[in-house]
Amino acid sequence: MEVILKKDVEKLGFADDIVEVKNGYGRNYLIPQKLAVLATPSAKKVLAENLRQRAHKEEKIIDDAKQQAETLNKIEDLKIAAKAGKDDKLFGSITTQDLSDALAKEGVEVDKKFISIFGGNIKRLGQYEAKIRFHREVISDLTFDVVGEA
Repeated sequence: MEVILKKDVEKLGFADDIVEVKNGYGRNYLIPQKLAVLATPSAKKVLAENLRQRAHKEEKIIDDAKQQAETLNKIEDLKIAAKAGKDDKLFGSITTQDLSDALAKEGVEVDKKFISIFGGNIKRLGQYEAKIRFHREVISDLTFDVVGEA
């Protein structure tokens, strides 16, 4: 079944992409949740027209995303403080929300759903990497440290 995505869907595609999914996934999840619509010929024509009109606006959005990525790349020494016990093991964990909050303090506003930390949640002190997506075409890597609170 072909559907047109209305919103970004993790591990499937971005908004306005035409993707092929299994019938049950499309009928029972994507369409009822208003994440997608059926890709009929008329819907494809409407999508093509909307994409053509939106092309100019998209350039400005990409430029803004690139500026945010440049600001992120200037941050060299990002540290997140957390309580730790024996063997550098954290009490709790560091999540994408914690990383989003730390970046906001540095002046880079990123929603937590656009951050992916390699290895999932962090449970030990050390240096880690994350991918931050500002736009489908602008993705930046970030290295940060998790340090123990004094």
